[in-house]
Amino acid sequence: MNADLPTQTTPPPCAPFANAMKLFKPQQVTPSTEGVLVVDNTADVLALSLDGVQRIDLHFPKFADGRAFSQAVLLRRRLGFQGVIRATGEVLIDQLVQMQRCGFSEAVLRQDQDLAHGEQLLRHFSGFYQGDLQQPRPLFARAA
Repeated sequence: MNADLPTQTTPPPCAPFANAMKLFKPQQVTPSTEGVLVVDNTADVLALSLDGVQRIDLHFPKFADGRAFSQAVLLRRRLGFQGVIRATGEVLIDQLVQMQRCGFSEAVLRQDQDLAHGEQLLRHFSGFYQGDLQQPRPLFARAA
């Protein structure tokens, strides 16, 4: 080996998610209104009063409508909401990893979705190179 060449280092593995999302089927959820704020996906979440709110339900009217992702990020980053953010509506297991990265803590899956498969998908990745709401610093910044 040439002594002038720098040695290659392997970056540390990504950190696993601190909190796994809780998944529910529609029949597992009981209606509750105390401390719950149901937000339409057209609402400006920055204008909401969050006093006494313990859970916010964000609705996905259809799979291709991602406005609730943006609402969740705004609630967590700009408003500092620490309570539960629940995804409702047309929630498919394909969306769960991105939901978790955007700040959702619970999801009520569409009736035809497999709960066990959704939980398996959430465990599939141990972490990510990009920053997100659970780990704001990208991997390269954590490794330095």
